[in-house]
Parts: sequence; C-alpha cells; structure tokens
Amino acid sequence: MKRGKLSLVAVVLSGSLLFSSCVGSFSLFNRLSSWNQSVGNKFVNELVFLAFNIIPVYGVAYVADALVINSIEFWSGSNPMANVGDVKKVKGENGNYMVKTLENGYSITKEGETASMDLIYNKEANTWNVVANGESTELIKMNNDGTADLFLPNGEKMNVTLDAQGMMAARQATTSNLMFAAR
Repeated sequence: MKRGKLSLVAVVLSGSLLFSSCVGSFSLFNRLSSWNQSVGNKFVNELVFLAFNIIPVYGVAYVADALVINSIEFWSGSNPMANVGDVKKVKGENGNYMVKTLENGYSITKEGETASMDLIYNKEANTWNVVANGESTELIKMNNDGTADLFLPNGEKMNVTLDAQGMMAARQATTSNLMFAAR
C-alpha cells in the first residue's frame, strides 16, 4: 500500500515538472507597476495609472515583456531588464518600436526613424511629461494643496482631488475623451 502511494506521488510530481511552462517574470511591467505604487498615496497612484493608460505605457511595457523580454529570459536564462539603458524592440500595430529605459522614464522610437517620444518624470516639478519633436507636454502635475492637474487629450486641464471622488471624475473625463476621439 505504501509503495502504491509513493509511486502515485512520484508520477504526479514528474507530471507537474513536464507540464509546467515558463511564463517569465514580466520584469518591465512589474518594475513599472512597483514604481507607480511607490509614487505616493493611492490617489496619486491612480492619476499616474490613468496617464499611463492615456499614453499606453502599460500596454507597451506588457507587450514588450510578453513578446521580447520573457522570451529572452526563457532562452538565455538571464533577465535582460537588469540594467537601465537597455533598448528593447517591441512590435506594434504600425511597425516595430525601440523602447529605451531611462533613469527618469522611457524613450520610444519607431524603428527606421530618428524622431522619438520620451516619457519623463520631473522630480523637481513633480510632473510626468511627454517630450516629442523638442516640445514637452505635461500629463500630470501634482500640486502642494493635495490636488493634481490632469492634462486631458483634448487640451483641457482638469484639477482633481486626491480622493475617491476625484479619481472617479478623472476616470470619467479620460474615458469620455477617449470615446470621443474614437468617433
């Protein structure tokens, strides 16, 4: 009886090793998510989350992890996200993009082109900015009075409180603007 149970346990353990897969660590996405969680309180984190969905930073990071970084990690056995400054190739709908990790953000360049778009965090001004064609545009500015200015895709500025009500208003404004832009 003991031998039968031992054989069954051995078969189950062997099967679990044979049928397991390497999903990968999703280091770029997790690093971005961890950074967002450390920026401030939950309301600040929500604003950064909304901004990173307006400019699809989370989507690019997830696709880069799923298609490139995790594959490199699986086949080489080493994590390619170990160093800041690495450039990763990400396949998008309109071609391939090169994403370079900076100390204060990310630089994104379409393959074959020289123009880039940078997502930069300015610690002194407490803002996230998009820099393209030499012009910097603020996405979010954190204010000292417990509010934040969210710069919407239609050019309007929305001051939100850092509470649940403010986050709901910001989410509704960004969602309605995105739906309006899709029409």
